[in-house]
Amino acid sequence: MTRRMTLASPAAVEGVGLFTERRARVTILPARHGGIVFCRADLASRPMIPAAIAELCTTPVHPAFARIPPRHTALAAAPDRPETAVYTTEHLLAALAGMGVTDALVELDAPELPIGDGSAKLFTDAIASAGLVTLPGHAEPIILTGPVAVTSPDGSATIAAEPLGAGETPSYAYTLDYGPNAPVKPQTALWRGDPGGFLAEIAPARTFSLAAEAAQMQALGLFRSFTPRDLLVIDDSGAPIDNALRYPDEPARHKLLDLIGDLALTGRPIHARIAATRAGHALNHQMARALLQSAR
Repeated sequence: MTRRMTLASPAAVEGVGLFTERRARVTILPARHGGIVFCRADLASRPMIPAAIAELCTTPVHPAFARIPPRHTALAAAPDRPETAVYTTEHLLAALAGMGVTDALVELDAPELPIGDGSAKLFTDAIASAGLVTLPGHAEPIILTGPVAVTSPDGSATIAAEPLGAGETPSYAYTLDYGPNAPVKPQTALWRGDPGGFLAEIAPARTFSLAAEAAQMQALGLFRSFTPRDLLVIDDSGAPIDNALRYPDEPARHKLLDLIGDLALTGRPIHARIAATRAGHALNHQMARALLQSAR
C-alpha cells in the first residue's frame, strides 16, 4: 500500500501561461479529501475539478489547436463547461505524483497554470518549501494482473505496462525517437519511482520545440511572450538556441515528466513497470483510461 501525503502548509507559485500568455497565481493547499482537485478561484461559481481522466477537456486552449495536435493536458468541470477549464496541468501533476503527494487542493486565478522555465521545478521547489505530512490511511494503488498496452493509430507510438515481479518497484521509462535524420537523437530516460530521483533527474527537465515547430507556433499566434532563452528551442543541428541543455537527454526526460503527469490522472499510485516510445499527451490519456479499466 502507498501512504497518503499532503502539504504541511500552502505553497504559492506565480507566472505566465504558455498558451494563454495570461499571468496566474496558483496556491497548492493541504487537503484530506482524497486526490488532487483544482479550483478556478477566479470564477464566481468556484468550480471544483478533480484531477481525473474523466474530467479531460478537449476544448482547445488556442484556436491554433483546431489544426494541430494539442501540446498540453486540460481538465474541466464537465465536457459542456469549457469555461471552467484548467489548462497545462501536466507539470504540476507530475510534481505532485513524483513527490508522493496524494491529496491537495489547487486554487488558481486564471485558466492556465504558469509554465515557468518549461519544467516542473517551479512547482517542486514550492512544494518542498511548504513541506509534506503523512495522512492517516493509504492510497489504493493500481495493481495489474496482466500486461496493458496502447498504440497510436499509425502504430508509431506505444505505451506498455507490465505487472511488477516480487520485490520489484514501480518504474517509468520513455524512449524518444524522431528518426535517424532528426535534430534530436534517439534517447531514453528512466524514473524508478522515488521522490529523490524525480527531484534530481526529472523535475528540472524542460519542455522543448524544434526550431521549425516554434516558427510554426509563432506564425499561428502562439509563444509571443517567450524567446529561446525562456524555453528550449532546438536548432537543425540538435543544439539549443541561446540556451544550454541541463542533461544530454533532457528532451526524453521531459517527455517522461509529461507521461508521469498524464498518468497521474488515474488518481491512484501505479504499481507497474511502464515503458513508452514516442508517446504524446493523447496516447498518455488513452493509457490512463486503459490502466483504470484493467486495475484490480
